[in-house]
Amino acid sequence: MTTTDVDPTSSGSGNEARAVPVAIVGLGVTLPGAPDVRSFWNNLVEGTDAVTDVPPRRWDARFYEPKPTGPRRADQISCRRGGFVDEEIAVDLARFGIDPERARTIDPEQLIALHVAAAAIEDAGGAARLGSPGRIGIVLGHGSTVSPGLARLDQRVRTARQLVHVLATLMPSLVHDDLERVRTAFTDELGTPPGPETLVPGTLASRLAGWLGTRGPAYAVDAACASSLIAVDAAVAHLTAGQCDAVVAGGVHHCHDITLWSVFSQLGTLSESQRISPLGAGADGMLLGEGTGMIVLKRLDDALAAGDRVYAVIRGSGVSSGVSGGPDGDGDGGTAGSPGRVEALERAWAVAGLDPRQAGSVGLVEAHGSGVREDDAAE
Repeated sequence: MTTTDVDPTSSGSGNEARAVPVAIVGLGVTLPGAPDVRSFWNNLVEGTDAVTDVPPRRWDARFYEPKPTGPRRADQISCRRGGFVDEEIAVDLARFGIDPERARTIDPEQLIALHVAAAAIEDAGGAARLGSPGRIGIVLGHGSTVSPGLARLDQRVRTARQLVHVLATLMPSLVHDDLERVRTAFTDELGTPPGPETLVPGTLASRLAGWLGTRGPAYAVDAACASSLIAVDAAVAHLTAGQCDAVVAGGVHHCHDITLWSVFSQLGTLSESQRISPLGAGADGMLLGEGTGMIVLKRLDDALAAGDRVYAVIRGSGVSSGVSGGPDGDGDGGTAGSPGRVEALERAWAVAGLDPRQAGSVGLVEAHGSGVREDDAAE
């Protein structure tokens, strides 16, 4: 059951067609404190807190300013804790024909996504169990935030030039060679420059398809926090329509660039207590996290016929606008919710052909509890 801000004209008529049951047959993750599915499950069972202080190589801790003396500036961040995937991830480059030297120029986010997608496919029994490559799709939730590679490229292109210009203005005695040494030293600190072909927006899924050898639909969707759930909804639609026999779906987010933190700090949605309390009365904001998670989906009948292991079955999903707004539709696009969330849930139940009022129909409710009071109230 998913909500997102994509359909402001939803009617919630309850006349939705019944969906084809879809099975989850493979899992793969790389998350804070959990490089794989087993360790993630152990963390859940044991109640492990994977939140840490920001690692030094992500952003300078001096940006953290809990109580500024005046109005908070854009470079003063109100929180310094979050969920980070900071350990090295061993990607089997040879398996996908990627030269190790070439890999140094690929956006790290793409290699992590490849690693997790391959793990999910292996967990599903391997690519041979998914059918013809032309009938295997990839749909990923991927926000429009700056990727690690793009962040470095921005510093190499824009920040280096600005730095040299400011130094030349403030210190006119510096000659050209001095300024070039400053530029070189600054860009050397950024590491190997990313290849431009790996940074073209919107190509993450298609690059994965190339490496994995799939030829079905391959694209990314952006619906903010709901991106990965919308990807699953789209994957179910492809399976229901018979366009695919298997779809890899999920979400990819590995960006802790300081600009992202600045946005949420200025919105006032980060927890200044450095703790997140979803749906709690004392909640004072969210903590940012990163990670990649993917699932492999097949029609339930196909999965059962093939003898696949079935983790769970998706019987219905619903989508609506979850952004608040006035009578003229002038929603501010912020975090506050609207009746659209209720409509999305109602649609999901209707599509599944189930009644939540019946005894025993609900076993678990997993809410989007962000720790932001307005958002939690809507949930």
